[in-house]
Amino acid sequence: MKKKAILATGGLALMLSAVYLIISHDYDDPVQPVLPREKDDASQNPYIVPHGETMISAHRSGAGIAPENTLRAFRHCVESESFFTDVFEFDLHLTEDGELILLHDDTFDRTSNAQEAFGEKGVLPKNKTYEQLYRLNMGEHFETADGQTPYRGLRDAEIPEDLHVMRLRDIFTYLAPYKNYRFIIELKDGGARGRQAADKLYATLSEFGLLSRAVIGTFHGEVSRYMTEKYPNMLRSASVREVFGFYFSSLFGIRHKPGHYRFAALQIPYDDHVFNLGTARLVNYAHKNNIAVQYWTINKPEKVRHLIRIGADAIMSDLPDMVYSVLRGKS
Repeated sequence: MKKKAILATGGLALMLSAVYLIISHDYDDPVQPVLPREKDDASQNPYIVPHGETMISAHRSGAGIAPENTLRAFRHCVESESFFTDVFEFDLHLTEDGELILLHDDTFDRTSNAQEAFGEKGVLPKNKTYEQLYRLNMGEHFETADGQTPYRGLRDAEIPEDLHVMRLRDIFTYLAPYKNYRFIIELKDGGARGRQAADKLYATLSEFGLLSRAVIGTFHGEVSRYMTEKYPNMLRSASVREVFGFYFSSLFGIRHKPGHYRFAALQIPYDDHVFNLGTARLVNYAHKNNIAVQYWTINKPEKVRHLIRIGADAIMSDLPDMVYSVLRGKS
């Protein structure tokens, strides 16, 4: 028995070691690479694009070129004559009075003058009304590439309209006259508030006719499940748990029946993590399962080139102008 236990333990150790080696060295063979597939004409997913036509997504609406998640950031992208944007990525919180506002962090400290305005640190959106939050300067701490802070110190009437906290409906109203932009939206609230935010988001997307043009993500699994159950026609991205499951299925080429996956997109990083998610093998596996692959947050040209090469469907970047330049072969 002791010998069998030793052998079993050794076998398990070898198996785990093998899995670790596969994971830690999971990359496309540079000699015989896994080449990207062309888009399957039978694909019903509008977020899967042909190879070489990767969509450009402004992360936090273009956080590297204007104060993040503000109307000014949207304007920089929409009204630019030097680059274009296909997709806007932004984050939503629910205020005390039930308004969906754009904000990435849990608090306003990093991006605004909230500490001064409210006399306290760590102000949460859920504890303030939209009217109270509207007084903030959302460009307070924005720095340009050369270290300038052009909006610091603006208060009250000095704050331009496009540097105030923005509601979701304000953004959709602004974009209505322009081309058919798409959206990657993250719900930041969890639990009951997260479900309430999902209800509000669904209603707003329906009102503006944008249900088919937005993919919704969240790090709260219970909110993902709620969206799937209550709003099956609202496109969503994979939860953290679903990403892990999908990765291992792709690693071993597991075949699933059509409709097995309940999400429309993977919204993932690709480097500086235990798992290498930036491979053509994973992208091809996703496409075979009618799932788009969208990467964040990519701010270096060489990484953009790699993701375009492997067939990424969208690249989220603080610098959409840079991604545009790379995609057009200008840098």
